[in-house]
Amino acid sequence: MSRLKIPGLRWYIVIMLCLASELNYLDRQTLSVLAQTIQDELGITDIDYANITSAFLLSYTVMYAVCGRLVDVLGSRWSFLIFVSGWSVANMLHAFARTAAQFSVCRFLLGAAEPASFPAGIRAVTEWFPLKERAMAVGIFNAGTAVGAGLAAPLVSWIALTWGWRYAFIVGGVLGLIWVAVWAVVFRLPRQHQWLKAAELAHIESDNDSRSDEPKKPAIPIRTLLSDRRVWGCIAARMLTDPISYFFIFWTPKFLQQERGFDLASVGKYGWIPFVALALGNLTGGGFPGWLIRRGWTLNKARKTTMFIASCTMPVALLSIITLPSAAAAVGMISVAMFAHAAWANMTLPAEVFPKHVVGSVTGFAGAFGGIAGIVTQQAIGWTVENVSFTPVFVASGVMHLSALALVSWLVGNLGEVSTPGQPRTGQISA
Repeated sequence: MSRLKIPGLRWYIVIMLCLASELNYLDRQTLSVLAQTIQDELGITDIDYANITSAFLLSYTVMYAVCGRLVDVLGSRWSFLIFVSGWSVANMLHAFARTAAQFSVCRFLLGAAEPASFPAGIRAVTEWFPLKERAMAVGIFNAGTAVGAGLAAPLVSWIALTWGWRYAFIVGGVLGLIWVAVWAVVFRLPRQHQWLKAAELAHIESDNDSRSDEPKKPAIPIRTLLSDRRVWGCIAARMLTDPISYFFIFWTPKFLQQERGFDLASVGKYGWIPFVALALGNLTGGGFPGWLIRRGWTLNKARKTTMFIASCTMPVALLSIITLPSAAAAVGMISVAMFAHAAWANMTLPAEVFPKHVVGSVTGFAGAFGGIAGIVTQQAIGWTVENVSFTPVFVASGVMHLSALALVSWLVGNLGEVSTPGQPRTGQISA
């Protein structure tokens, strides 16, 4: 095995990261797919459901910041081993819940373990990819969130209709534990990996930030991090756009059932379509800027152009959802909106302006603030859906990406200029 060399090993690594995010969102989305079924069986109201999702976001928000710091201490390998095991067990506990309070406890535990996947994934990308490939790598990694959420609709519906809804939670947890076993064998840092070719190692380390043999750098003090306006630009982007992610993930199946007359079988048959669009949007958000960069654009211009196009698409698609009468048109416009939302690529930002020993912490803080915004908006969505309709939610969502892009341009400045908080920036990476 020590003589085995695998061409393009970094892409296999990012596929493993993609599978982790698939499992993360499969477990997260299982309850969303089964929400109406569980509500009908156990007598749980929409406000109860909003409280259950908020319990998830409460622990998720706190642990996102904590996990970001832990990832910078533990490293990406051990972070995934510990936290994927934790969320897999937490997911299986849902099968034993009988009340809204018990579901809230299970969601709280799930939320405590799941956020580590993202700072750990971003850190792994900075370890295995040079700067100019990171948007694409993060796009592949983050596409797993959409694939997992989309897979949840047919898979969870089929399991629930075949064996009962409780088994859906068990299956997701078992798949996670299998992934952990494979990760333990496959993942190492590039310079420690016996399957990596020397030429690929040289490519990975083509910019200084990707070298894995550098002395370990101390964690940046929180005060230093939070005094950097670029950190606040990343935070602002997540606060404005993460609630849209949570809305799509937690409420799309309910919208289709509540407003468009879908039953559980119909959700299983058609509910995956918007999440395929979400996955394609993640790939486009990384691939399209990369295509522009190869044609001479700077990273900054390529990424912000992509973000601007996505931002302009959002209000058109979201307003169409509530004005077009047919269920097919609604599914189509939800798909367009989710594609554009993913192509905006909010999670890529820290890896484009901060070095690898900082991205875990920045991603963690940004995700934590995004979770706070998610908790507030989940409560607002629950009240609005129960007392008014989904329409105000879609309208408000339409302006968030343009607002976030304006704040990123102001606070972050040029993407592709990498530096540690408190230090001067490097030059713009253009190819």
